[in-house]
Amino acid sequence: MVSSWLDIKKRQPIISKMMMNSIAKGRISHAYLFQGDKGAGKYALAHMFAKSIFCQHKNGEEPCQTCRDCRRIESGNHPDLHIVKPDGASIKKDQILHLQKEFTYTGLESNTKVYIIVDADKMTDNAANRLLKFLEEPSQKTTAILLTENSQAVLSTIRSRCQIMSLHPLNPKQLEEQLLKEGLSAASAKLMTIFTQNVEDAIEKSKDTWFAQARKLVVQLIEMLQHNKDEVPVFLHTQWMPHFKERNQLQEGLDLLLVFFRDLLQYHLEEHSKIVFVHQMEKIEASSMFWSMKNVTENLQAIMEAKRKLEQNVHPQLVMEQLTLQIQR
Repeated sequence: MVSSWLDIKKRQPIISKMMMNSIAKGRISHAYLFQGDKGAGKYALAHMFAKSIFCQHKNGEEPCQTCRDCRRIESGNHPDLHIVKPDGASIKKDQILHLQKEFTYTGLESNTKVYIIVDADKMTDNAANRLLKFLEEPSQKTTAILLTENSQAVLSTIRSRCQIMSLHPLNPKQLEEQLLKEGLSAASAKLMTIFTQNVEDAIEKSKDTWFAQARKLVVQLIEMLQHNKDEVPVFLHTQWMPHFKERNQLQEGLDLLLVFFRDLLQYHLEEHSKIVFVHQMEKIEASSMFWSMKNVTENLQAIMEAKRKLEQNVHPQLVMEQLTLQIQR
């Protein structure tokens, strides 16, 4: 939960400083474009900025969080803050027309108005052109905040009228700390940072039964490659391939396999603090007796080659059969 500019500063130090300076100096632009990957914190930044604009009891740049304005923004019920989201797959012209109509009315408590357009790149051409006309005649008391993961899909004429703020994705350490705060175990938090840079996606994946089963299958394959080589082809046919049906799913399976062998390499290098599968330490220790550091390095290269073959549309079953044969050598 983001509750202050300090929280945002931890995630987006440069952008937060720029926004806080504009608030402190009273130099708020009529239009902003926040661009960044999913999970970078665009909506949280827009939300906090809106609070700072409306709050009448700020402590410096920090909104008080307790006044009527702050509480209504938090609950989504502020009469002078309008949020536009895609209606289905796109933001339509009628939505922008409705927004313009709302802005012709005098503010209920002040003439200050803010609107946030989520996924601004999903505006239809008609909606984008309508918004452009809106931006060309800005009111001194109106602030537009556009959010997008793909700024190049936003009309260049709209971009040119906005102050562009580029948000950086969370680095793995920041994401790991955030996930620990959200209640994930240290092992799960560390693993999730490999698969996503988004807090919400990471939490969802940590609860995903398909992903949990994928982790089990990887460990089973590792054990089989060591102790039951003759059964590997049957295991691939009856358990592995039915679970990793799609190419993107198989890529995740190979990513998990990469994690295990990287952990094994860290074990050989005595860098135990860098191990991700910490709950599998006994298996990693046993595997270190089976695969030398040279073997581990070769296996990592083989897995990366398997991932490349998948991208080149080589048949998935063939990719896995070749990979397991290479690892068994």
